[in-house]
Amino acid sequence: MALLTFLGAIQQVTGSCYLVESRDGAKVLLECGMHQGRRAEEDLNRSAFPFDPRDLDAVVISHAHLDHSGLLPRLVAEGYRGPIHATEASCELLELMLLDSAFLQEKDAEWENRWRARQGKPAVKPLYTIANAEQALSQRRAHAYGAAVEVAKGVQVTFHNAGHILGSAIVEMQVQDHHLHRHLVFSGDLGNTCSPLMQAPTQLNQADVLLMESTYGDRDHRPSDETLEELADILQQAHREGGNVLIPSFAVGRTQDLIYYLGRFYQEGRLPQQAVFLDSPMAIRANAIYSRFHDQFAAEDRAALAAKGAKRVEDWLPVLRCTPTAEESMAINRIKSGAIIIAGAGMCNGGRIVHHFKHNLWRENCHLVFPGFQAKGTLGRLIVDGAETVKVLHQRIAVKAKVHTLGGFSAHAGQSQLLDWASRFEHHPELYLVHGELEKMQTLQAALRERLNWIANIPEPGEQIAL
Repeated sequence: MALLTFLGAIQQVTGSCYLVESRDGAKVLLECGMHQGRRAEEDLNRSAFPFDPRDLDAVVISHAHLDHSGLLPRLVAEGYRGPIHATEASCELLELMLLDSAFLQEKDAEWENRWRARQGKPAVKPLYTIANAEQALSQRRAHAYGAAVEVAKGVQVTFHNAGHILGSAIVEMQVQDHHLHRHLVFSGDLGNTCSPLMQAPTQLNQADVLLMESTYGDRDHRPSDETLEELADILQQAHREGGNVLIPSFAVGRTQDLIYYLGRFYQEGRLPQQAVFLDSPMAIRANAIYSRFHDQFAAEDRAALAAKGAKRVEDWLPVLRCTPTAEESMAINRIKSGAIIIAGAGMCNGGRIVHHFKHNLWRENCHLVFPGFQAKGTLGRLIVDGAETVKVLHQRIAVKAKVHTLGGFSAHAGQSQLLDWASRFEHHPELYLVHGELEKMQTLQAALRERLNWIANIPEPGEQIAL
């Protein structure tokens, strides 16, 4: 019997990783995600893989976010030379994400080693290098949605649109093992059906084993119309008070949503600010990839853009200014009022947003808008939880800005959407909840039992099941 081992994103939201092995000898790694959040969790990225990377036949990636793909360069550095399968758009976004991550790994090690040299301590190596990332990228294999491909002997994979970010996929895996046929479906990250640009997640109805994400398994998102009205009110208040608006944002997915919404406000005459800065080189490059795959946008959003003569999302926000260089980024900090600044990282654990914190977070007329979930252990979570001061760039900064958390912008499905998607499967498959904090999994587990009479399993790290 084929085996499935739960290796990552088990009772936590990052580090997605699962291993499928058949008795015929096929070994397929589903996801190779990075652990993000607290220092102890990030330290897991240096732990030994619980398998020999050289023995793998294939790697399958649901989408390009680093918590699903971020350890691919390290896998390659330790000897994996097989194909890395993903959708066409994901393959393009992987280049963006992995090269940026590798650059940061090298820079972090460089800074750490300067400190270590002064302390007389031995130098550390980066988690992986740009050369490792380039090698991983050379192993990509791009596939269209709906096209079945044999990735290893007896293992066939089909990608279906997950509606989470561009290129995101539900992974359907057919495993033929000693004349036994088993059907595995992994939800990947299911999209919020209220998100702009993305199509609704594809609905499947057959599986023997189902792995389903549970990031927001404990609640539904606020209706997007209410969230948009709240954002519009925040922008008006900031304009009256004369402060800047800071929006930490993920470069891929969340930023494109925000540009779309701000563009809508502009077209409706409801955007009081005259300058919106996109201060993220990665997000700027991601915009170009989104533009190349605009045929994958939801039909109604394509029509809205076309009605204004916009070929790209950013075209219908004329006050958008992109600042790719460090010099352009630093120049923004001379602006004390009237600007909206969108910058990475999404959870404030690095990136240009922390520099804008240094210049704005202590100002009472500044408005800080969190458009999504902030993981435990991150700087963003500390601020959301009410910290009066935070450490930014080795300095203690007072949090005087008005802090807003908008619950309707998540690119993940909420509880009701997860239940609805799962309910369409016939003959309830064996269900395992992954990619969520334990308490959220338990809430979703109870909801599945109460509303669908469906028993959901919460696996333990390293648990192995027979398919």
